[in-house]
Amino acid sequence: MSLLKITQVRSVNGAMEKHRATVRTLGLRKIGQTVYHNDTPQIRGMVESVRYIVSCESVNEKPKAQPKAEAGYKVIKAKK
Repeated sequence: MSLLKITQVRSVNGAMEKHRATVRTLGLRKIGQTVYHNDTPQIRGMVESVRYIVSCESVNEKPKAQPKAEAGYKVIKAKK
């Protein structure tokens, strides 16, 4: 099954309230954020209604997630 890679490229400021809700429903919150959805007529219709805010491309599979680096400091015992 193919997927749609949807990326928010513009701000929702100034957009109609209906379009803001559509972008939120797609799972987008910030400019540059990318989400993957199954390629269905419903999702295609949502993307078409907000095409000036998002970019969309068809992909075959979702990329593997990169492991995150551990946050914070690592305590190393001092040598004597």
